[in-house]
Amino acid sequence: MRFSAALVSTRKDVVTISTSLVSILMGTNPHNNRKEIIVQLTRLGILLGIVLIWTLSTGTATAQEGSKNALPNGRATAPLSRASTTPAGAPEKEVSVVEAYKNSLNTLAALYQKEVQRLEQKNSQAKELYKDGLISRVEMEAGDNALAEARAKVEDVARQLAEANKPAPVFADGNSSSTLAAANHVWSTGISRLDSLIRFYGNQYQVDPYLIFCLMSQESKFTKGATSPKGAQGLMQLMPDTAARYGVTNPYDVAQNIQGGTRYLKDLLKMFNGRIDLALAGYNAGENAVIKYGYTIPPYEETRNYVKLIIKRYGATKGKL
Repeated sequence: MRFSAALVSTRKDVVTISTSLVSILMGTNPHNNRKEIIVQLTRLGILLGIVLIWTLSTGTATAQEGSKNALPNGRATAPLSRASTTPAGAPEKEVSVVEAYKNSLNTLAALYQKEVQRLEQKNSQAKELYKDGLISRVEMEAGDNALAEARAKVEDVARQLAEANKPAPVFADGNSSSTLAAANHVWSTGISRLDSLIRFYGNQYQVDPYLIFCLMSQESKFTKGATSPKGAQGLMQLMPDTAARYGVTNPYDVAQNIQGGTRYLKDLLKMFNGRIDLALAGYNAGENAVIKYGYTIPPYEETRNYVKLIIKRYGATKGKL
């Protein structure tokens, strides 16, 4: 600050001396003589030297400051502030297919665990009621079966999470991180032929194989001989009427069951304009129930939980028509 003030004073002296010299040279000053001209010129040279030295020093400091903020390629950049350098509104990093799948499994696991806790409390109450003779053994055993099934679902999701956390295989081209490779790796029934059939019929009928996988997991946990109390059969739990509609002569045949179930799911997606939630509701409760309730998910607890769980896992509500 003091140096700047001195510089201002020096500049004023330069102006004063310059004016005096002009006056001497034009003969308007009564003391006009050669000695005075030499003195004034000497003073002027000294002052101009001071100004020149200051200018050079300022330029060097500026250049040094600029070099601190230079990029490796020589381009200058503004100093970084302490605040975040991410532009406002910049898109977040896209979540990979693998991470999205793992997130959906974790969400599903949390839902299943919550259901287990609810059923444990309900089952405990049922046992007390049975002791007091207020409910039958059949009702108590139904609670036991529901709890066992819920626990089996938790274990199944844990198995799939463990599978998803395995390193992706390295292919012939050395690439293990492509989207397609990741998508094909992250879900598996544990049976290669079953995986191949799901992909084959999914591609044939333009239904996302992963949606078929999620539905099948919920329906039968990939058990080809599964039969529900209501009479649904096989991997995709086809009712006899539905199996007959799609030409399935043996619902326990893996290929026939997947083909029939996939065709049915495709028709439901078409019927409900690609709405996966309504297609799933139709698959569980029948398409007529969805239509009956004004093209909404029917108010059945089983159906609503069924749709919610698969949608959480699949992660979308709109699919191919």
